[in-house]
This record gives sequence, C-alpha cells and structure tokens, in this order.
Amino acid sequence: MRKHLEIFPVTGLPEVAAGADLAALIAEGTDLRDGDVVSVTSKIVSKAEGRLTYGTRREAVDAELVRVVAQRGDTRIVQTRHGLVMAAAGTDTSNTAPGTVLLLPVDPDASARVLRSALKERFDVNVGIVVTDTLGRPWRNGQTDVAIGAAGVRVVEDLRGTTDSHGNVLAVTEPALADEIAGASELVKGKADGVPVAVLRGLEDAVLPVGEDGPGARALVRDAEHDMFSLGTREAARAAVLDRRPPAGPRELDPVLLSDLVVDGVELTAGDNAVTVSGADPVTVGVVAERVAVLLHAEGYGVAVQTGPGAAATVTFGSRSK
Repeated sequence: MRKHLEIFPVTGLPEVAAGADLAALIAEGTDLRDGDVVSVTSKIVSKAEGRLTYGTRREAVDAELVRVVAQRGDTRIVQTRHGLVMAAAGTDTSNTAPGTVLLLPVDPDASARVLRSALKERFDVNVGIVVTDTLGRPWRNGQTDVAIGAAGVRVVEDLRGTTDSHGNVLAVTEPALADEIAGASELVKGKADGVPVAVLRGLEDAVLPVGEDGPGARALVRDAEHDMFSLGTREAARAAVLDRRPPAGPRELDPVLLSDLVVDGVELTAGDNAVTVSGADPVTVGVVAERVAVLLHAEGYGVAVQTGPGAAATVTFGSRSK
C-alpha cells in the first residue's frame, strides 16, 4: 500500500497550437523528478498534433466511429478506432474556432511514448505518461477522467493470487491503475480552470525503467467479444432479430427459458436441439416461435426458425456458429 501521494497542477501553460513542443512546455512549468507520473489532457495532445478538422461535429463523429453502440435522439455512444466506447467519439468543439472540431489523437499510446522519450532525452528525467479524456459511465451519473494513452507506467495492478488481510486469496482483483491516476489528476486540473497537465508524485513503483513503455492504455480496452454490455438496448433488440447466428452444434436447453412463454392455444415441445411450436392459429404460432428464438439468442444459443405445414414452427437451437 502506498503511504503518500502528491498531486499538483502545472499552471501557466500557454494556448497550445499545432506543432507545439509539449515536452518543453511541461518541463518549463514544473520541476519533474524521476518516478513522477505526468497526466496530460488529450485535448492539448490533439492540438499539438494538429487534430483539428473542419465541418460539423456529426460529420466528425461519422468519420471517427467504427460502430454505433447506442443512440437516443441526437446522442450517439460509439466505438472509436481506438476501441474506446464514448459519447460523440471523443470529439470536442469547446475552445476551438467556429466550424472546427477537435478529434482524439490518432494513437494516444504512441503520443505518450513520444512525450516520455522527449522528456528523458532532453531533460534527463524518467517519468510515466498518462493521456486522459473524460467519459460518462453506464449506471452512474456524472463523468470522470480515464486513461486513453499511457507510456512508462503500469496500467493495471494484477493482485490475483495475493491474499487480503484475512488470508482470502484474491481471484479477480486488477485495479486499473492508469484510470485511477487519470481520475486523481483531474481533481487538480479541473474543466474550467484551463489546467491541462498534472504531476503525481509517490508512484515510483508504478513507473517502468527507461526503455520499457509497457502495453499502453490499449490494454485497458475490453474486447467486444468479452464485453457483456457491448450493445445498447436498441442495438441489442435489433441484434436479437437481425443478427442471429445459426446453430453449429448440440447444446442442452435450459427448460426455464420457456417457462414464461405459455400462451393459450399454443403448445411448446422441446426435443433434441429443437423446440416445436404448434397451435390452431398460425399467426400466434409464428409470434411465439420468434419469441423463443429471441430468448435463446439472448442466452448465447445459435437459433434458426422454420415454419412447417399448417400452424406449426420449429426453432432449432445449439451452439453458435463462428
């Protein structure tokens, strides 16, 4: 456990323009020491890298996204090419000229590596770099800063296999250290104060040796295939209807899944990798068969629906095809 941590802002920095020397500006604004961690707001990194584009914010978001995760009205939560899931692809129109939009750095981890290297080569100081941006979070009001780029700092503390004070073995504990650094630094930077850089002192154990940059903040991005919440409500509903995968192999059926689908005049019969839906009214049979398919899809089954002669339908289920 760390016993002491200092966080202080780097004040007095000028307005950053394309081509600005961030290493010189930061080094002139504070007395950096080996083992410090420098937290830099992505906005000034983007400005220094000339990441301004002309047009509307909607056009900028369209150009930056790789998929829409959720949408409500004009608000779009999207996944960027960096793998980040965020509102409006992290674009920004504040403190920029009318008709321009500021984009995120092309590669925030690379930006962090360049800044770290420049500070070492020119000012002979070994520091960690965290590039931050502000995100909202599911299930929580408000926003907080997180790491979107990092170099020379451990981004995750893997405590799995260690024991707590009661002797219990920790099985899944992996604090996102870079995100914690980003959130802590925001306490002294502030959105309205025009302070884009902070220095954290007391994290020497988290700073990597010279020449080792680490995996970067990209290591914090959970792959969509392993994200239980990768789709928004609207998008999940569309996927359940339009993106179902056919079954590729046998899989046992949990009978509980069908318990809430009892409809007068319709009979459900579960067999080996298939559910037969039958009844007097073909429309009702079709509706119930689609409900069965959607429920199975939501549980990770591969499903296919086939109508039969008369008022009958068969829902085939199993493992999902790749």
